[in-house]
Amino acid sequence: MSHDFKLSCVLFDLDGTLVDTAPDLIACLNFALADSGIETISVESVRPLISFGASAMIKLCLQDRFTQDLHDSLLITMLDHYQTHIAEHSVFFPGMPETLAGIEASGLKWGVITNKQKRFTEPLMTALDLNQRAACIISGDSTGNSKPHPEPMFAGCKQADVAPEECVYIGDASHDIAAGKNAGMKTLAALYGYLKPEDTPHSWGADALIEHPEQIEAWIKTALCH
Repeated sequence: MSHDFKLSCVLFDLDGTLVDTAPDLIACLNFALADSGIETISVESVRPLISFGASAMIKLCLQDRFTQDLHDSLLITMLDHYQTHIAEHSVFFPGMPETLAGIEASGLKWGVITNKQKRFTEPLMTALDLNQRAACIISGDSTGNSKPHPEPMFAGCKQADVAPEECVYIGDASHDIAAGKNAGMKTLAALYGYLKPEDTPHSWGADALIEHPEQIEAWIKTALCH
């Protein structure tokens, strides 16, 4: 790690990095499928696509029966149901509450930059009692571009009043690491998140690979010692 790196803020992707939202998202997907008379899908088969959004999850379920009208109908049903069942089963990844507490105890800021739409991000953060703790909350529709574009990263820095080069961004998808790098941030790839079988996180160019949230704290302590 560079000796001139000064860490001021730890930034997280939301789904698959800060919070395990898979149980609620997949329950709402299966609600929409059942509502249309389509067989439901297992958690294991669709979980890796969560980082790529509801549309990608639906396309996996439909495959050769895909029509745009059916896709759009399922998407509306799923997201409307999700909005009213935002945090029934979603939980922090093990060790994440302690990691956030450790970040705050170190005097660092932390925030969330996600491609999730604002109508879902804000109620989820509220339900988890995080909205008053986060120095920034940037959603996929908060800016004109979403990740991997650096615009949301810069918006998060402005909201948190920190410089991008003093931030580390943690995410579980290649577009997360690309977004952080495009903004000049340090990056950590969350291997405990929603990775696809064909993903090669070692090739994403992250500064470190994190197998569980406790390793985030260890990385931060190393950064603060420089």
